[in-house]
Amino acid sequence: MNALANPNILALRPDFRAIARWIEPNSTVLDLGCGDGSLLRVLQDELDVQAYGIEIRDEGVLACAQKGVHVIQQNLEGGLALFEDKSFDTVILSQTLQTIHNTAQVLRDTLRVGRECIVSFPNFGYWPHRLSVFRGRMPVSESLPYQWYNTPNVRVLTISDFEALAPKVGLRVIDRVVMHEGVTVSWGVNWRGSLAVYRVCAA
Repeated sequence: MNALANPNILALRPDFRAIARWIEPNSTVLDLGCGDGSLLRVLQDELDVQAYGIEIRDEGVLACAQKGVHVIQQNLEGGLALFEDKSFDTVILSQTLQTIHNTAQVLRDTLRVGRECIVSFPNFGYWPHRLSVFRGRMPVSESLPYQWYNTPNVRVLTISDFEALAPKVGLRVIDRVVMHEGVTVSWGVNWRGSLAVYRVCAA
């Protein structure tokens, strides 16, 4: 069974399917905050891309190496200085945006380094998240699985927040998929969708 067809991977990260649809075969891809390298392994196996990742955690770097994924151990917010302009066809920020401190600068750098960028993030505007805050507690869900005291997330954002930020940092949205539990949401996306995936380029 190939990696893209593996139901366990797709169930864990439903944005993988949307991301793979936007990647050209035999292209060059950089995944920022690539984790254990699962997405890059999928793209290598299915689309024969030249894939590279940046990851800071030791266990993530080790897992990438075990999967045969090229990875650089580097702090994400300083890692893009290693690359020249337009070094990659696509740069991916897959559920990493909410963990970044200097969000605007990292987004600008992704489009300096890549011709296009794919960004996915959990939508804090999803209605159960709003309800949880209304009840006085920070939300915990499948898309936001951590407690407030142990979360790696340093930002919370909604779909509307991202779309307001994009033009300010020079991004133009090419395409968007909003989903919940792997099912595409086509209306009321900012309160019905728990996960957003964007394809963007320089404005």
